[in-house]
Amino acid sequence: MKPDIHPEYHDVHVTMTDGTEFTTRSCMSGTSIRLDIDPKSHPAWTGVQRVMDTGGQVAKFNKRFASIGISGRKK
Repeated sequence: MKPDIHPEYHDVHVTMTDGTEFTTRSCMSGTSIRLDIDPKSHPAWTGVQRVMDTGGQVAKFNKRFASIGISGRKK
C-alpha cells in the first residue's frame, strides 16, 4: 500500500433508534453516529407501513388536482 493516501480508520460509537449501542470502525469524521433510520424501525425491513398525512398534504393534493378528472378512460 502507498503511504499517506488512506484516511484515518478509527472506532465509532453507533446509537440506533431504539437506544441500542455498539462500536464499529469507520473512516468518517467524528466519533459517534446517531441513526434516524435503522433495520429495526424502517418499513423496508419491518414490513409495517405507516401512512401519515402531516399537514393535510393528501387533502391539499386532491383539492389542487380535482378539476383534472379522468374523462377519456373507459370503465
